[in-house]
Amino acid sequence: MKALKRGMLISIEGIDGSGKSTLIQQLTQKLVDEHFPLVVTKEPGGTLLGKQLRTLLQERTFTIVPKAEYLLFAADRAQHFEELIIPSLKANKLIISDRMADSSLVYQGFGRGLDLGMMQTINQWAMDGFKPDLTLYVQISVETALERLKQRKQLSVFDKEKETFFAKLVEGFETIFRNRPDVIYLDGQQTPANITQQAYAAILTRMTTNNLL
Repeated sequence: MKALKRGMLISIEGIDGSGKSTLIQQLTQKLVDEHFPLVVTKEPGGTLLGKQLRTLLQERTFTIVPKAEYLLFAADRAQHFEELIIPSLKANKLIISDRMADSSLVYQGFGRGLDLGMMQTINQWAMDGFKPDLTLYVQISVETALERLKQRKQLSVFDKEKETFFAKLVEGFETIFRNRPDVIYLDGQQTPANITQQAYAAILTRMTTNNLL
């Protein structure tokens, strides 16, 4: 097992249909093969509370107003960080999370029109001031994402949104990630193998830069 000098938190971001799940699956296998002390998780759903909230948010059969929707994600985030993320960082683990606070800014901020400043304040509070060391953003067009979603047998509430909503999400990610040194862009149109290799290389580079190895 490789030892890290301190924990490292990586978030994987992108719109639905971008290829995040495939990347996480293949990247996990690569990191396991290389014997990194790995924790793989997601938001929502990384804790028992999160699993309940994920079902509620993604499979709801009733309307949840945007503020309540965001606060449910924030509740999951608070539980996630206290129960799993912070202890794993203190144990010098490498953590890969499928989505984190940036997704809320994009989906509930740009997508639903909520106040970005208020959400940033709540996110920071829920995360106890911690944030990802590196964010991998799988960039893809709305058209390609929607074509991929048509192939899914089961769609979440967010998957079923209209094309205009997805366009707002792309605009949101592009806006909040612009000029951010902690974000690596990955071309979601490339083969999964190529994307995985680029992601792995970016992680190793950040580890070296931060003197973690």
